[in-house]
Amino acid sequence: MFEYKILKRSKVSKARIGVFSTPHGEIETPVFMPVGTVGAVKTMSPADLKGVGATIILANTYHLYLRPGDETISKLGYLHGFERWDYPILTDSGGYQIFSLSAKGRQSEEDLERLVPVSERGVEFRSHLDGSKHFITPEKAIAIQENLGADIIMALDVCLPSGLSKQKVRSSVQRTHRWLKRSIVAKKKKNQVLFPICQGGIFRELREESARFINNLDLPGNAIGGVSVGEGKKDIYAVASWCADILSEKKPRYLMGIGYPEDIVEVVRRGIDMFDCVLPTRLARHGVAWIKTNRSARRLKPLDYGYESKDLLKSKSRSSEKPLDISCDCYTCKNRFSLSYISHLIREREPLGIHLLTIHNLRFVFRLIEDIKSSIRAGKY
Repeated sequence: MFEYKILKRSKVSKARIGVFSTPHGEIETPVFMPVGTVGAVKTMSPADLKGVGATIILANTYHLYLRPGDETISKLGYLHGFERWDYPILTDSGGYQIFSLSAKGRQSEEDLERLVPVSERGVEFRSHLDGSKHFITPEKAIAIQENLGADIIMALDVCLPSGLSKQKVRSSVQRTHRWLKRSIVAKKKKNQVLFPICQGGIFRELREESARFINNLDLPGNAIGGVSVGEGKKDIYAVASWCADILSEKKPRYLMGIGYPEDIVEVVRRGIDMFDCVLPTRLARHGVAWIKTNRSARRLKPLDYGYESKDLLKSKSRSSEKPLDISCDCYTCKNRFSLSYISHLIREREPLGIHLLTIHNLRFVFRLIEDIKSSIRAGKY
């Protein structure tokens, strides 16, 4: 279990195709992981997810700990039995949500420290549901994820927003490293694997220091966090490159929170193997579809096409009998649900409209991954 085999390396970039083995099946990389925050990818059944090409999904420790509770999920067959998903699952540690949801409205570093008190022991936060107070330690984050039963679990990290001082970021990186050591000791289950998280903001020195630290621990995979908290795309790509250059080639590299098509294309070229994002499903809930096109300025180099974001609430979609994308093989497009019909459903707030768009957006991402793999095999990526 948890062996990573590289099947094909690019000759023109750091991209590669690999397979990561887990108790619930093999994951071919590069791979996109749809986000099922509270135990479900919004509007999607397990069969729907397999239909679009998903081989692994993500669930959120913070939300599931608060409701329905990790002990409840443990008693009901862990996440796999609870969700009726028989394939790999990854759970994050909850660190990102603890800091992002608890620190809304912060104006300064002092506000952050007041809203999310962090100590060597752990972090205190208030539930976004009812304001109740909670305290999570690295050990508790592991225990919660062991109850959830995911194949891949994450170590609790200090995930700070962008724009903080180098001194503050350095201190948080060092604490993340100390928490990681405690997480390794706390982990008991053999059928789960722990990924550490590289932090360091946009400071190259800190990122490389963190990457070397977690690399030396020789865990089965490595993650890169803190790149979707306000940084620009150039900074995200730079961080991915700095970390991937240090993190072992023999382990899968997971860049957390990445989902824009152009970002996926860029980070795979830099040696990233795994990524997740709520964006495809979130856009669907707002009536926006990703459409493959040769006319768009959003070119997905080195692939031979681009894409556009089509807002189905715009007037041009109201009377169109065309499907979303004639080149797409998803359920929505194959069955020629018209732009007019889907636009109507979204306007009427009918769940079917969101469901049809979610299927399409996720399939767009998985088709993109398939195209990237084909390009790697052809020696063009």
